[in-house]
Amino acid sequence: MSRTYFGTDGIRGSVGRAPITPDFMLRLGHAVGQVLRRTTPRPEVVIGKDTRISGYMLESALEAGFASAGVDVLLSGPLPTPGVAYLTRALRLDLGVVISASHNPFADNGIKFFSARGEKLPDEWEEAVEAALGEAPSWADSAGLGRARRLVDARGRYIEFCKSTVPHSLSLRGMKLVIDGAHGAAYHVAPDVFHELGASVVKIGCEPDGLNINDGVGATAPEALLRAVAEHGADYGIALDGDGDRLQMVDAAGRLYNGDELLYVMAVDRLVRGESVPGVVGTLMTNMAIEVALTRVGVALVRARVGDRYVLEELTARGWQLGGESSGHLLALDRHTTGDGIVSALQVLQAVRRNGRNLAQLLEGVSLFPQTMINVRLTGGSDWKRDGALEHVRGKVEAELGRDGRVLIRASGTEPVLRVMVEARDAALGRRCAERLAAAVQAREPVHA
Repeated sequence: MSRTYFGTDGIRGSVGRAPITPDFMLRLGHAVGQVLRRTTPRPEVVIGKDTRISGYMLESALEAGFASAGVDVLLSGPLPTPGVAYLTRALRLDLGVVISASHNPFADNGIKFFSARGEKLPDEWEEAVEAALGEAPSWADSAGLGRARRLVDARGRYIEFCKSTVPHSLSLRGMKLVIDGAHGAAYHVAPDVFHELGASVVKIGCEPDGLNINDGVGATAPEALLRAVAEHGADYGIALDGDGDRLQMVDAAGRLYNGDELLYVMAVDRLVRGESVPGVVGTLMTNMAIEVALTRVGVALVRARVGDRYVLEELTARGWQLGGESSGHLLALDRHTTGDGIVSALQVLQAVRRNGRNLAQLLEGVSLFPQTMINVRLTGGSDWKRDGALEHVRGKVEAELGRDGRVLIRASGTEPVLRVMVEARDAALGRRCAERLAAAVQAREPVHA
């Protein structure tokens, strides 16, 4: 069944345009409540949000929708997405609700949900909600209305959880860190976590005003972090995104580390500790250099579709613990049920402290392969998957690259273009191969005057 509202990470869009409107949010809260009440007589949910000004409006509408369906609501206030997932599980609630558009600009917002176990919900559940949206509402009477209350010290509970994901013996004393909260949900959480573990903390991107989330700061704009680390002479910089589930790091030399590199550090650290790491899950976009490096230490890499929910599905199916995306969504399922930028940063810093080596040293011999991406516009009805000429060129390119590169061709999910990506140890070779593949696609497309 195709879904109308739900995408790969909940419901997302521009505020004031359907479906990110207060009337729809009231209907959504009611529909979700109806689905919950099929299995639970008196469900209880928690609603958290990031720092967007629109979050207050959407929170009120959702709260009303839940109450009208006989669902009790806890309000956490601004809290990172993984914090809401944690509270849902820790407080034995029936559902976690996050109001956030993650790394998007402030004018967007969205809704995503977590199960009672603090995990992303399956497609079937989302389909049930969409079906309920199409049904006539069943309003609760006065006696049956849900109640709402503020959750006391949600922030403090989550801070303690983050600290609990590393051994009590871990101390960050003597380490100077710049923490970039992206003016988002982690602004009042992340600095305190690292400070309480002993680090000297400099804060940037921790002054939200409702309109500045992700604006020139955070994991999607690491230049601010690079400047701050240099200015303050810090050992490392930690950048989160608007809802706190993404991580990028910077070292004192000004080197930026993406999710692929940090995932490798986390995996190898476990091997050094004598733990079993049968494999990790990346995505179609995970850099080939990471796959080569992991293979060298006996760890398999399996590629899932792009999106952290697909990484999670693959990890669950295989019973593995570690996975992630280049963007910085990192999963350590024996630490948390979902991606968590703060928890991931702690795992990396733990590896640095335990091994007595800095990040650059932990990544010696691992050099990311340069990537060349070319977008080729497609016409309606173009069947590139069955293009024999393209497959012929692709075969020749892959033979030329051998084990020193790879080809990825995929259609964009948001615009009519074909993304042709070649990753190669030799940057010039990769660029030439990408251009040959793009030319093969363009040769099959009609020419418009």
